[in-house]
Amino acid sequence: MSGQPITEQGSAFHIRYGGQVIPCQVLYKARKTMEIAVHPDGQVVITAPLSAEMEMIQDRVRKRVRWITRQIIYFQQFQPHTPPRRYVGGETHLYLGRQYQLKLLQDDKDEVKLIQGRFLITSRNSPKPDKARQLLEQWYLLKAREKYAEILASRLPEFRRFGCKEPRLQIRQMKTRWGSLSPGGVLTLNRDLIRAPRECIDYVVTHELCHLKYKDHSTAFYKLLEQLLPDWEKRKHRLECMLV
Repeated sequence: MSGQPITEQGSAFHIRYGGQVIPCQVLYKARKTMEIAVHPDGQVVITAPLSAEMEMIQDRVRKRVRWITRQIIYFQQFQPHTPPRRYVGGETHLYLGRQYQLKLLQDDKDEVKLIQGRFLITSRNSPKPDKARQLLEQWYLLKAREKYAEILASRLPEFRRFGCKEPRLQIRQMKTRWGSLSPGGVLTLNRDLIRAPRECIDYVVTHELCHLKYKDHSTAFYKLLEQLLPDWEKRKHRLECMLV
């Protein structure tokens, strides 16, 4: 693997393997170990200790490049099944892991209801795709606030025994992450996570709460996660394969 050419550019570099150019993004954090992650969108992110030298990071990537390539290929098989959303009648959208068809109607108020396996979207004017999208996104955000708070409340008692403080919950759109926990104790969850099955949302919440006790992804961190969620890898896999 040592003969693979690498191009470095600040905190990012490219590695060539089998005729493929793989861009890699490097994030430096206060941690002891290095983590290589391939996101469902194909992005390769290396989280490295602050003291890690670029040469050492690149060497680690060279050794894992076959695994990285397999992960990228794995995620690519799902991409053709996710066409761009047009927000028209008959199109399906996810909510808590299930697909629901859109039905657009004109009515005396703007509203979204989940009725008989369908998203019924009504609008004062003839419902157009832009309006349907706006209303559905507002509905998703409302449901996300309710469900995330509910799941967070159900998990918190398990962490109070460690003396952990309750994090402040916020919801926003994130391109490459389902959740994060800031040093200041803010739990951020991706709004699109509401489309995933509840068990997957529970996994993300539990994963982030484990960072209240262990800041990095150490052996102790995963031991705690497995203690709380013995099937966390299965849930993680299902989430990564989710088509949104």
